[in-house]
Amino acid sequence: MAVGFVGLGYMGQGMADNLLEKGADLTVFTRTASKIEAMIERGAKGAGSVAELTKQVGTVLVCLPDVKTSHEVLLGEDGVIANAKPGQVIVDHGTVDMATSRACSKACEEKGIHFLDAPISGGPAGAAAGTLSIMVGGSTEAFDLAYEHFSKMGANIKHMGPTGAGTAMKLINQLLVGVNTIAAAEAFALANSAAVDIQIAADLLGVSWGGSTMVERNAPITVKRDFPDSAAPLRLIYKDLGIIDNLAEAEGLSLTMAKNAFDMYDTMMKQNKTEHDISGVLELIEERSN
Repeated sequence: MAVGFVGLGYMGQGMADNLLEKGADLTVFTRTASKIEAMIERGAKGAGSVAELTKQVGTVLVCLPDVKTSHEVLLGEDGVIANAKPGQVIVDHGTVDMATSRACSKACEEKGIHFLDAPISGGPAGAAAGTLSIMVGGSTEAFDLAYEHFSKMGANIKHMGPTGAGTAMKLINQLLVGVNTIAAAEAFALANSAAVDIQIAADLLGVSWGGSTMVERNAPITVKRDFPDSAAPLRLIYKDLGIIDNLAEAEGLSLTMAKNAFDMYDTMMKQNKTEHDISGVLELIEERSN
């Protein structure tokens, strides 16, 4: 089945690359024309708009950086759903709020279209390697239809349940990413203060109870203090923690650590460190320690 991909950003480019390299009949659209042209040179088809792409394929995969853009592209007047036909499969790989996933599902259901919320985890490296975790919400029928495409992009693909379950799982993941990143940064600040080599500490933590993916991932970046202009910019985890904060308030949940993490990243956003790596929160910890 022909597949379309909308959004060739930090994550989307690697995902589309894997689809193409593994034999998908792929059509792409993104706002940057040169990226479309580069994919055409490698054998993909290009579309001039979201509407044109949607009309050419059976499955549309969308991977966009924020809720506003996802909402416009999926639910807009000339967006994906408006141009989709009964029987098509629409997949949102972005990290959005529950309301957006439910609105997309409702709009698709009214037109006889399948919808899946299928956020991803694994960062740009996982996208490039085709080893993403893909957490999927929606019907079993839609999941089965889209699986051939998921399998080209991910190594850990889970059907989490009905509409919204994929989005909920991604928010759970992002809560832990945000909190664990700050916990790791505090541990690294303590290591620096005690003259403990951060990379050696991270290696030991990797085989100890204190280890985590964020310790492993953030240690080499922290050692080099390679914080600016990251492929995992602070603005994205800030966006996700903001969604979590709003959801927690709506559900009456007290998520103290998530709230504290959001507040720390909010401070860094106000310092214009939006493109800093998430591990750069160490700088805020150091500022507050002096």
